[in-house]
Amino acid sequence: MTELNTLKISEARDALRKGDVTSVELTQACLTAIEGADALGAFVHKTPEMALQQAQDADARIKTGDAPDMCGIPMGIKDLFCTKGVASQAASGILNGFKPGYESTITSQLFDAGAVMLGKLNMDEFAMGSSNETSVYGNAVNPWRLGDSGAKLTPGGSSGGSASAVSSDLCLAATGTDTGGSIRQPAAFTGITGIKPTYGRCSRWGIVAFASSLDQAGPMTKDVRDSAILLEAMCGHDPKDSTSADLPVPNFEAMLTGDIRGKTIGIPKEYRMDGMPDEIETLWAEGRKMLEDAGAKIVDISLPHTKYALPAYYVIAPAEASSNLARYDGVRYGHRATLAQGDGITEMYEKTRAEGFGAEVQRRVMIGTYVLSAGFYDAYYNRARKVRTLIKKDFEDVFAQGVDAILTPATPSAAFALGKEVSDPVEMYLNDVFTVTVNLAGLPGIALPTGLDTQGLPLGLQLIGRPWEEGDLLNTAYALESAAGFVAKPSKWW
Repeated sequence: MTELNTLKISEARDALRKGDVTSVELTQACLTAIEGADALGAFVHKTPEMALQQAQDADARIKTGDAPDMCGIPMGIKDLFCTKGVASQAASGILNGFKPGYESTITSQLFDAGAVMLGKLNMDEFAMGSSNETSVYGNAVNPWRLGDSGAKLTPGGSSGGSASAVSSDLCLAATGTDTGGSIRQPAAFTGITGIKPTYGRCSRWGIVAFASSLDQAGPMTKDVRDSAILLEAMCGHDPKDSTSADLPVPNFEAMLTGDIRGKTIGIPKEYRMDGMPDEIETLWAEGRKMLEDAGAKIVDISLPHTKYALPAYYVIAPAEASSNLARYDGVRYGHRATLAQGDGITEMYEKTRAEGFGAEVQRRVMIGTYVLSAGFYDAYYNRARKVRTLIKKDFEDVFAQGVDAILTPATPSAAFALGKEVSDPVEMYLNDVFTVTVNLAGLPGIALPTGLDTQGLPLGLQLIGRPWEEGDLLNTAYALESAAGFVAKPSKWW
């Protein structure tokens, strides 16, 4: 029999309905896998008792014959989501000991649907990073390796723990968040599927904020069908989030026909970067051919302001972060520095924040504070906002010309070794080059694995869709997934 933790959501759901397996058995299989996988650094707060109780409740609900798709499915929750009574630290020392007295909207929806939480997953501190190396818990590690090499690879960031856990079958799925590529880049690095929905499709309430106008939660799963199932459970209007869209949530799974005949797919010339590896170029060309063979019309398009996306993002995101992170001051919750005799409130703020925040968070807070300061607000922040408007208009113009989706690489390379790019922040920031435009424009984007590089590491392609048309985007991804036939899994070494 297949090991239960290796099942997909769709397979587990069907087995649960037939009575072939129970949620308790599924959950126990995942808990056993997690216990033997500390080398991956994926789960940072394990909740086995809670998981087994939720699984028992799910089994009782399934027996009544009235259970949603996610009922009984064991999954991991990124440490950015507030979970009632369970440590929610955003992988930061400054939130050490923080256990919220409330539940984020998305985890509430998932638990209401009967999903089972196995624990909280590792990430970059406050979601700031592209390699999961800024976490107070230590690095998350990619389950994929270079041949027989013992070198540890990054699972990507900031949702590195989520990607590592799903790829190594520690859970059936996980939640992630994406501010500049933090779902899609780790998905591509670990050979799984990740979708960032349209901004406003999923509630941000109860998710620790990084950059409020860019953050969006989404699913990280083993295939496109699972992404459709989990995304439907995560979506919905939330009056507690002023940016949440009051739109009906379609049955995304029902839209997966695989028929994309007559669809128009755009290939943006600006995404051909200098120094891009031949393997990425080849993968992109193969993806283009697969979609064409499936009946789609392929057209070359231009997104002229793409070259300004990364600089604009690295002004806007740190500016919003410096504002959002001002609340972490050691007064109400989390870490507070030990004060010397005569220290006042200013010294308390300074020492607490210096001790509580890691180097990357400090760097971004300082950049953000600088670009928002009186003499530089117009020169940097306002100018970046204008560039953002132009980037959004580029996409609107292309969609107005009848393009249904845009195909691009997901990352500029396969997963790299942990420690390789830490010393050069700019080199690290370049990992987001294909993904940040989607956040700046508020569009849905999905990354899925479509091949392996010459060293046997997974490579992914990205599809960008029209706003609010996740169903159509998922269907195009489903057609690409079917054509690519990616089934590779990492060899177990942990």
